[in-house]
Amino acid sequence: MNSIKSVPARVLSRRGGHSLEAEREQFDKNQAVSISKAINTQEAPVKEKHARRIILGTHHEKGAFTFWSYAIGLPLPSSAILSWKFCHVLHKVLRDGHPNVLQDCQRYRSNIRETGDLWGHLHDRYGQLVSIYTRLLLVKISFHIKHPEFPPGLEVPDEVLEKTAGTDVNNIFQLTVELFDYLDWELKLSESVFRQLNTSMAVSQMSAVQCRLAPLIQVIQDCSHLYHYTVKLMFKLHSCLPADTLQGHRDRFHEQFRSLKNFFKKASDMLYFKRLIQIPRLPESPPNFLRASALAEHVKPVVVIPEEAPEDEEPENLIEISTASTMEPQVTSDIFDQTFGPPNGIRDDRDAQIESLKKEVDVLRAEMEKIKLEAQRYITQLKAQVNSLEGEVEEQRKQKQKALVDNEQLRDELEKLQRVKQDSDRSQRLCAEAEKKATATEIRYTKLKEKHSELINTHAELLRKNADTAKQLTVTQQSQEEVARVKEQLAFQVEQVKREAEMKLEDQSLQMEQLRQELDARREELEQAQRSLSHAKQAGTELSAQVEALHAEKEVLRRSVSEKECELLSARGLIEEKELQLSQEVDKTSREIRELQGRLLEKSSQEQSLQQKLLDEQFIILQQTVREAEDILRDAVAKLDDPLHIRCTSSPDYLLSRAQAALESTDALEKGHAQYVASMADAAGLVGALALFAHLTADTIVNGSATSHLAPTDHADRLTETCRDCGQQSLDYLRKLKDKQTLGCAELGDVRRVLRGVLQLAQELRPKSLDIKQEELGDMVEKEMASTSEAIEDAVRRIEEMMSQARNESSGVKLEVNERILNSCTDLMKAIRLLVMTSTNLQKEIVESGRGAATTQEFYAKNSRWTEGLISASKAVGWGATQLVESADRVVLHTGKYEELIVCSHEIAASTAQLVAASKVKAEKSSRNLGKLQECSRNVNEMAANVVASTKSGQEQIEEKDTMDFSGMSLIKLKKEEMETQVKVLELEKRLEGERVRLGELRKQHYALAGTYGTEEDGEAKPAPAPRRGILKKPPLAQKPGHGEPQRDAGPSPPHI
Repeated sequence: MNSIKSVPARVLSRRGGHSLEAEREQFDKNQAVSISKAINTQEAPVKEKHARRIILGTHHEKGAFTFWSYAIGLPLPSSAILSWKFCHVLHKVLRDGHPNVLQDCQRYRSNIRETGDLWGHLHDRYGQLVSIYTRLLLVKISFHIKHPEFPPGLEVPDEVLEKTAGTDVNNIFQLTVELFDYLDWELKLSESVFRQLNTSMAVSQMSAVQCRLAPLIQVIQDCSHLYHYTVKLMFKLHSCLPADTLQGHRDRFHEQFRSLKNFFKKASDMLYFKRLIQIPRLPESPPNFLRASALAEHVKPVVVIPEEAPEDEEPENLIEISTASTMEPQVTSDIFDQTFGPPNGIRDDRDAQIESLKKEVDVLRAEMEKIKLEAQRYITQLKAQVNSLEGEVEEQRKQKQKALVDNEQLRDELEKLQRVKQDSDRSQRLCAEAEKKATATEIRYTKLKEKHSELINTHAELLRKNADTAKQLTVTQQSQEEVARVKEQLAFQVEQVKREAEMKLEDQSLQMEQLRQELDARREELEQAQRSLSHAKQAGTELSAQVEALHAEKEVLRRSVSEKECELLSARGLIEEKELQLSQEVDKTSREIRELQGRLLEKSSQEQSLQQKLLDEQFIILQQTVREAEDILRDAVAKLDDPLHIRCTSSPDYLLSRAQAALESTDALEKGHAQYVASMADAAGLVGALALFAHLTADTIVNGSATSHLAPTDHADRLTETCRDCGQQSLDYLRKLKDKQTLGCAELGDVRRVLRGVLQLAQELRPKSLDIKQEELGDMVEKEMASTSEAIEDAVRRIEEMMSQARNESSGVKLEVNERILNSCTDLMKAIRLLVMTSTNLQKEIVESGRGAATTQEFYAKNSRWTEGLISASKAVGWGATQLVESADRVVLHTGKYEELIVCSHEIAASTAQLVAASKVKAEKSSRNLGKLQECSRNVNEMAANVVASTKSGQEQIEEKDTMDFSGMSLIKLKKEEMETQVKVLELEKRLEGERVRLGELRKQHYALAGTYGTEEDGEAKPAPAPRRGILKKPPLAQKPGHGEPQRDAGPSPPHI
């Protein structure tokens, strides 16, 4: 160990750098091998070990840069199976890769979208699946970029879901809709896969079927989480919003529930999934969101990935230890030889120690990789355990909710029992009171019975006494009358007691019976009392006592009334005192109000004076601003006649921008003027707009004068006069602003008129090619390239239709000729399609390498002339393909000429040459796509030559040549035929010459319509006439390019005739 410290620092630095570079190269090599093995054209599922190496690579470099650097080079447009497996690997990398993978994939969204669009237009079984899979991946990337709280693996606890949703109903509503869209694309992919397969148990074991089924494992994992989150959010929405509002959400959820249940059922029945994934079972019916307690019945579906076999899990080493260990000592020895010279046959101990340490490091690195892989396997197992524990937790939570519900029910029952117990206690108390009353009544009955017996005895004694009979009779009669009256009163009291007892004890039957017995006893007691005089007297005494009590109460009430009257008199006195105080306060308040009104009048007069002073100051500021603006405009107008200014030049584009800005400033000036007229206390808006108007108008005048120095005489004079008129109209408007009398009627109509005149002249002086809105150029390039591809696809389809029609309608030599011509046309169309695709790739490469930090639209706008050249060339190719198909159709139907096919072939060769030249302008010489484009161009030329050759040979076979037999003619007749033939030859030559002249004129007119104005060598722009509107408007059908289009400087310049 001590000997390593004595190694020179430069040697160690070289060794360390070499080791890192070698390790990086080995990592790139292993990643490339894994990607090539995982993503290939074999119709078999992606092997797990290759996908695992790619995922470990993303964790190693903390991103997916290496993956995408190899992935964008894959020939995805050439094979649908290759694109399908690429989407599968990308899905796994997104789910299990490093978190930075999501940002890297966001940068390549356009590549994913282009792959999906390409295969979506083709009628291929894998192609349709690729189109849907790419849409799913784009939706997945967009969702996780927008909601970073959700990792691409979608494994988050419910607390994070609650925090992300928040309490805002709008946020919860929007998040639910996004989860619905996410789940829709997952289910659409699964339905498309099952639609293409026979889902019997035997078919799922075929490699071709497994290639389609393999990505559904990730889809099942995503769907389980999305379903759980959707249920949670739906319950939360129903707790915040009425049920009618969420009817659409419930319908959409029920449809997704049925699709997901069907998907899980089909997948569970297949042998392929049974050994790879444990699919959860959904409930028989969807959750009832209208019942809040149904949330407790919801169980989170948990997907479990079974542990793989050890031999399948054991991956190859990411770094080839044997290679590294054999190469590094050789490199080390080379470094020592270069630094210290040859060892002269003596080996240093330090080298031996270094080599041994290197071997130890390699062994430790291999062990570390194994430990990492084991850790990854343990993490997978722990995830499975966590998922199972989460399922158990959900089950426990469900049981807890049920226990809470049962507890609430038991608590309600307990309260009911307590209320029943209280009622029973109250009834018992009433029964006890009734028993006491009954006992007292019995005692009273006993006493009355004793008195009754005494009265009987007394009555018997009285009967024996004859002497007192008459007297007792009279007394008895009187007593009976009194007893009758007492009886009526007592009967009335008994009825009242009865009614009260019935109202209080009508619900207690037992008590009613007891009270009835008591009433009967009382009736018997009253009947006995009728014969009791003493009892009658006692009752009269009680009545008199009651009357006396009433009299006493009456006296008390009378005294209280007198007291109340005294209190009322005292209250009236207090009210009078309060009214007096209130009147005094009202007088005082009125005096204060008059004083405040006087002060208010003083304040209003002061405010009016200050307001007038403010108006005067604002008007003074406006006048000073107007004078400054006049000075600026006079200085600009003076430069129109300044001889020193004649050397200044400007471009029509800059003049156009300045005039447009000045014209726009008039709107702000008019608005500020209207505000000032409405309220003259604030001139800030008018002053600011006036300053801006003066500067922009002066700038327009000065640049108009500078632009006229490079314009033709007629345009220069008109521009100078218009600028002078602009300055004069602006000064007239400013003079009106200086006078208060004319301030309100100042108008900007004349100023706008002259500014529009400057705009029109600047527009006339612009070159034609600049007449296009530059922001539309990028869209036009993509549209024209797409329309060209569509035209070529349509041409291929029409040629195939003509081929089948020719086989049905012709035979023999004609069929052979037609097939040969149509086959050559088909080969030409395929070559053109390949050339257009290569040109599109080269164009993208040029834009990506040249735009820098700018957008694609800005790059096209900056290189507008090159962009227009691409558009013209693309139109020419599409038009040539359309014309070739139409000519071939007419030739097959014997309504056209073979020469039309030859001319169309030459036209297509020229158009493709123009497209290649337009693409080569900004391409790098070392570009691989440029070489492919040139090769495709040569292929197109060869195919065009084949079309010409096929046409000529077919023409020779079809056309019948008359045999020239002149043996039977005389000398005079031969001479006559010779003269007639010479006349025909002269006529045909004259006609040919005329047609050539006409062709030349047509080409001149074509170049004149398609030509653009160049620039001088010193960089000064030549003046151009007024451009025609709608130059680049796309025709409804493919037509001859260049008609109504400017010539692009990026393509080859047309020859002059």
